[in-house]
Parts: sequence; structure tokens; C-alpha cells
Amino acid sequence: MTRSLPVPDGLDGLRVDAALARLFGVSRTTAVGLIDNGDVRVDGRVPIKSDRVSAGGWLEVTLPQPPVPQTIEPVPVDGLRVVYDDADLVVVDKPVGVAAHPSPGWTGPTVVQGVAAMGYLLATSGAAERQGVVHRLDAGTTGLMVLAKSERAYTVLKDAFRERRVDKGYHALVQGHPDPSSGTIDAPIDRHPSADWRFAVVAAGRASVTHYETLEAFRAASLLDIRLETGRTHQIRVHMAAVRHPCVGDLTYGADPTLAKRLGLSRQWLHARRLGFEHPEDQRPVVFESPYPADLALALSRVSE
Repeated sequence: MTRSLPVPDGLDGLRVDAALARLFGVSRTTAVGLIDNGDVRVDGRVPIKSDRVSAGGWLEVTLPQPPVPQTIEPVPVDGLRVVYDDADLVVVDKPVGVAAHPSPGWTGPTVVQGVAAMGYLLATSGAAERQGVVHRLDAGTTGLMVLAKSERAYTVLKDAFRERRVDKGYHALVQGHPDPSSGTIDAPIDRHPSADWRFAVVAAGRASVTHYETLEAFRAASLLDIRLETGRTHQIRVHMAAVRHPCVGDLTYGADPTLAKRLGLSRQWLHARRLGFEHPEDQRPVVFESPYPADLALALSRVSE
């Protein structure tokens, strides 16, 4: 689809890529791609991305066809349990081995497919494969997730997570005994510089803050209550590994495989135990809690022996 129009006064002097992003609501990356592919003309000539546009100049752009909307295939998920639901949202207790939503390379079950199989309709905001998803848990982490059913709830909950107004409480069994026994880890996180499938504390990473408190100390490990200020991918796992107390069973981030085997763990001991927020309809506070799943409960009983 080709669009031809004059450059509005409000875009006078902008770089071509920035002007395209503003005019057509595309990302800067997409705008640069259009320019590099020769799909843009400014006053009849092919620009480079750093050229500036002038008000009244003539802009011609060939835009790609919009992608065909994807639909979520309903797939029942064993162990996925609904904790609460109403017209605006549904809170689920996610079992291990289940991702939040479909993604490239993931062929296992997902939460959005599971709730679709239960008959729930989620908000249509967001990318097609993760509509209704306002936050995520790792596939290997169990516990509470909230999904939006109404468009209002999607917007309000996304804002609440972004503005750090959600109480995200986790329990983690970590190796050793953190010193001090309670504290804050404030360290930026980004992709690992040499392993794209892992994350790490990186100086130029995104701000990440984790608060922890020891609930019980055992001979080889400690049970922590953890509260997240931010919500980076693998945040708890990365931060605990960075202070040399990885989650028990988390072999990806340096946990002792011998201890994991003794406790019968095949994944990290990490559980989204508590989730609290203001309800998007009337701002009343709601709090949900989740019991430990069987594998974590068994490991906890064994570590205390």
C-alpha cells in the first residue's frame, strides 16, 4: 500500500526515520527498514535515514501489508488452576513446564492456551500471541499470574506493573546463607554477553531491584521471601546467583547438581507465592496466595532433614 502526502508542519526538521515513525505509528526500526529497502521517497528522491524533512515536502511511502492476526489455539493444560476470576481479570496458579504465552522456539503448553481451553476470553490488546498477558513467569517457575479479560483491566494492570504498584512476592530456596540475612540487591540486568539464552548483571543493563528476607535457615540452604521492585527476565535467579546464592536446582545459573539431585529437584526452587494489586474496576486492594507445589514441598522437607 503506497501513501503520498505532504510533510505536516509539526514534523519540520525531523529525521526521515523519526518522521515516518510519527506519521504512521511504526517503530524506528521499521522506519529504517522501509528507507533501506527503497520504499520511501522525499520530493521524488530516495533519502537516507539521517536526512531531514521539511514542512510541505512531498512524502511517498510504500507500507507493508499488515500481518494476518493470529488466533490462540485452545489447549488444555494439566495442573493449571484458576484462583479467581471476574469480568475484568482471571488469576491462575501456573504449574511447572508452562510458558506464559507462545513464543518462537517454545513448543510446550502455555497459560493463554490453557485459559482459552477453559473458555475464558482475554483482552485483545497487545500482540496476538500474548493478548491479555500483563506479566510473565518463567516456564520453570510456578505460581500466580493475573491476565486481563477487559481492555480497561489490561491498560490499568500494565500501568500498575510498569509503575511498580504491584506486590510480587516469591519464595525461593537458595544455596547457603545470605549475609546479611535480609537486604536489597540493586544491580542492572541484561542478556549475558556470551550466552544469549541467559541473563546476567551487566553494567549497562536495565535497572533491577530485588528485596529479600530469610524465613528459615537450613544446613545447606535458606528459604527466602523475595519482593520484586522491577520485573526483569530471570531477575531473582540472576540476582541470587550474582551474590553466590543461586536458587537450589537452578543449574543454568550455577546451582550444585548434587544438592538438586538429593532433593529430587529438576528445576529451580522458585515460586510466585503472593500477588497483590488494586482491582482495575474500583481500586480495592486484592491479594492472592499460592501453596507450594508438590516438588517444591518435597524438596523443602528433605533439605530440613
